[in-house]
Amino acid sequence: MEAIKKKMQMLKLDKENAIDRAEQAESDKKAAEDKCKQEIQLKEAKHIAEVADRKCEEVARKLVILEGELERAEERAEIAELKGGDLEEELKNVTNNLKSLEAQSDKYSEKEDKYEEEIKVLTDRLKEVETRAEFAERTVAKLEKTIDELEGKLEELDHAINDMTSL
Repeated sequence: MEAIKKKMQMLKLDKENAIDRAEQAESDKKAAEDKCKQEIQLKEAKHIAEVADRKCEEVARKLVILEGELERAEERAEIAELKGGDLEEELKNVTNNLKSLEAQSDKYSEKEDKYEEEIKVLTDRLKEVETRAEFAERTVAKLEKTIDELEGKLEELDHAINDMTSL
């Protein structure tokens, strides 16, 4: 009878361990859900990077246009000097605009680099979370199998106890 009690206590401990593992599996499931959130954040970061790329391209196009305008303004300035005109002020304005756009181009380039690094970090985190989720799914399957086995053994023990008490 003592052996059966010990066996029952061991089965109870096994059952408690199985419950603990099931709780861990639930925790892993939540981690997988967090992974989904990170995927959404990654998509948002990619979208931000795409927007930054488009802005950078727009600034680059404006820069090319302004460089052309600067060349034309310089030509007009030379002509204006000959004619005594006031195109020098226009040249200064175009030059200032060009410098401003160059500064913006540098700023967007830095942002683009930052977004690329952020995308890399998020991608690495996503891979890590996917790996943990796969492990959690395997663990849950093993735990469910163990629980089924323990329940079968417990049922067998109940039958054995009932048979013994009926004697």
